[in-house]
Amino acid sequence: MAAPAPPPRPVTHLIFDMDGLLLDTERLYSVVFQEICGRYGKKYSWDVKSLVMGKKALEAAQIIIDVLQLPMSKEELVEESQGKLQELFPTAALMPGVEKLIHHLRKHSIPFAVATSSGSASFEMKTSRHKEFFRLFSHIVLGDDPEVKSGKPTPDIFLVCAKRFSPPPPLEQCLVFEDAPNGVEAALAAGMQVVMVPDENLSHDLTTKATVVLSSLQDLQPELFGLPAYE
Repeated sequence: MAAPAPPPRPVTHLIFDMDGLLLDTERLYSVVFQEICGRYGKKYSWDVKSLVMGKKALEAAQIIIDVLQLPMSKEELVEESQGKLQELFPTAALMPGVEKLIHHLRKHSIPFAVATSSGSASFEMKTSRHKEFFRLFSHIVLGDDPEVKSGKPTPDIFLVCAKRFSPPPPLEQCLVFEDAPNGVEAALAAGMQVVMVPDENLSHDLTTKATVVLSSLQDLQPELFGLPAYE
């Protein structure tokens, strides 16, 4: 048994993952990768998906190929999956509770940003219907940012994101919101607390390290972290 996470401490700055946390895109990845894997008689199960969530595209592709023994290169898998995803990404909706939380943070002048493993092209497609919403964030760090040397579960992206707040807060005053085990590991490695909102299909064993686990962002109680409560 892992030791239980310590109780929540007050924070001043918030960092949000995007896929499966702000935007309902993880479902789209599942559809596309199952379609490709199914051609080879393989199943893109949640066991496999949980290994790659939050990773950069090429790295994720290599893991899928290795685990499922697919007869293709990582470049081929990325190219085919991206082609199919391009059609689906613009349909991505915001996750429940997201708009309420972001407008609450804005109202109370609490700084918040996005740290996503998505690259620039993928980000543009996913957010095409939500440009106004993403303008509300103080800044957005993408997976292909030159300062982000390694993807999650290394802490790089969260460290870069924290550094770009003006002025930069102490790392322990940042709270990360994640849906993926790799992202939770990255946040903890950065010295930050993390709220996990996992998909209901994710194994419970992969949620034990988070500071707080919620079934939906709608269930967040901001006051747990010293933030203003919802009116």
